Amino acid sequence: MNVVTPDKEEINPFLQLLLLLFYAVVGGVVFGIIAVVIVLMIYGLGMISNINQLLSGDPKFIDGFKIIQILSSIGTFILPPIALALTAQKKLTDFYSFKKPKLALLILVLAIMVLSMPFMEWSAIWNQKMVLPGFLQKIEAWMKEKEDIAMKLTIQLLTVRSTWDFIVNLIMIAVLPAIGEELMFRGGVQRSLTKAFNNPHAAIWISAIIFSAIHMQFYGFLPRLLLGAGFGYLYYFSGSIWYAMLGHFINNGYAVCVAYYMQKHNMPLDKAENPIGFPWYGYLISAIITIALFKFFKDTAQRERKLG
Repeated sequence: MNVVTPDKEEINPFLQLLLLLFYAVVGGVVFGIIAVVIVLMIYGLGMISNINQLLSGDPKFIDGFKIIQILSSIGTFILPPIALALTAQKKLTDFYSFKKPKLALLILVLAIMVLSMPFMEWSAIWNQKMVLPGFLQKIEAWMKEKEDIAMKLTIQLLTVRSTWDFIVNLIMIAVLPAIGEELMFRGGVQRSLTKAFNNPHAAIWISAIIFSAIHMQFYGFLPRLLLGAGFGYLYYFSGSIWYAMLGHFINNGYAVCVAYYMQKHNMPLDKAENPIGFPWYGYLISAIITIALFKFFKDTAQRERKLG
């Protein structure tokens, strides 16, 4: 006689979110300590007196800073969602829906990321024009200071001295965030919020807000919010996290490749963020095409799942 074993009921979605936060804090602390130990082994105990220079991205210690970035990314974003799936006693591939990607949908993700660039540029320009009321002037000054620090740090990270630097940057800035941040925010946060509220759209946008806010770059909040929502809809429409990971990789990998190209051609990296400058109708056309491509992606994904 065949006995069908029912699927074990998942733990409460709000408890899942708390566990995810707990694992992220623990992972960040543990891997942060490991990173510091490795850095001290490389530079010696004298590095303790230069810790502020290290964390500020001083070129002399940039390799150590990259080690901290990479290990922190693993501990804070990659391992916590894995720990959550293990806590729920589920296979990672089932818990986060690692369904085999379809070529047609992968091509559509590439088209979405490329053709949405003018619209994303418009959102960045609009965000950078943000001005707070007069009584929040001190907060605005603090936000701009943080933005300048983040920009200088980004330039230091993107600066390459060899092909090996480029490979490390691609892993650190594109591969690990594509895996870790999508597992954390789409696979972990969005999935749990969807179960909690039974409203996938609310879950997508709340997750996108958290995703953007955690980067602490106020003048890039809107484009990062839109990116997070876009990745969330790729995950929701397809039922597979691979497409969100690909979109995230393309977005970050493009920035790394542009920075590498600029340095090869002796162009200053501080000009990388300058907008290309499309006419108003270019931004509008990009927005319309992007929405149409998402609709086509949704229809194609649903058809594939029915044929499935």
